[in-house]
Amino acid sequence: MISMLKYLSLAQWIKNQIQSGKLLPGAKLYSESQLCEIRLLREAINTMDGHDFEYFCADLLRKNGFDKVEVTKGSGDQGIDIIAFKDGIKYGIQCKCYTNDIGNSAVQEAFSGRSFYRCHVAAVLTNRYFTSSAKELAENNGVLLWDRDRLNQLCEVLEH
Repeated sequence: MISMLKYLSLAQWIKNQIQSGKLLPGAKLYSESQLCEIRLLREAINTMDGHDFEYFCADLLRKNGFDKVEVTKGSGDQGIDIIAFKDGIKYGIQCKCYTNDIGNSAVQEAFSGRSFYRCHVAAVLTNRYFTSSAKELAENNGVLLWDRDRLNQLCEVLEH
C-alpha cells in the first residue's frame, strides 16, 4: 500500500515534470515515458488503503472547487466519508478504493448517510466502476455514481 506521503511525493514529482515541460498536460500524444509516469499516478491510487483514499479524494475535491471539505470519522461514519460543499449544495460522499467493481452496499450507505448528515446530494466515488445493480439502485434513489472515469477527470487538476 502506498502511503499518502509517498503519494504526495509522487504527485509533486509529476507536477514538477509537467512544469519543466517533460510531461505535456492535455496533449493528444504522450511519449512512452510520459505514459509510464501517468500510469504511476493511476497505480498509486489503486494501491491506497481506504483511509488514504478518503483523504486523497478530499484533496481532489478541494482542488476541483469544493469547499468546507471534511473527512468524517473512520469507523461509525454512517455511510459518508466526506462532506463537501459546492455552489451552496452539501454533498455526502462515500469513497471506495477496491479491486473489484462496486455493488449495492456502497449506494445504500451513501443513501442512508445523506439523511444522517442532512446532505442535499449523496455520491459514491471510486477507483473502479459500478455493477448494473448498483447503477439501477442509485438511479432509483438519487445517488450520484462517480466511477473511475470521473476520478480521472478530477485528477486532471494534478496534471496542470
